[in-house]
Amino acid sequence: MDLYDAIKEMRRLSAENRPFGFSFMSCNLTSRQSEGVVTVRRAKLLKRESEKHHKNAEIVEAYLDLDTMESKRFYQPLLMSFNGEIVVLQ
Repeated sequence: MDLYDAIKEMRRLSAENRPFGFSFMSCNLTSRQSEGVVTVRRAKLLKRESEKHHKNAEIVEAYLDLDTMESKRFYQPLLMSFNGEIVVLQ
């Protein structure tokens, strides 16, 4: 599945309040480290942040992990899977 199609589908499902699963490679730009692959079983996207609040807002997605009820973020290019399908950046 193409990255942008996956993001579009995540937004559609979130608007319908339907959870989805995904995985991504973690990335902490401050510490320049990764914790490896993060798997989220049930989530929905949150409203996108403005560049005023996050310098990489254009490529960052905020989400709510419905298992832990924590708000988190991931970088779009680091998305690896969506609902069991491999995601590719074309």
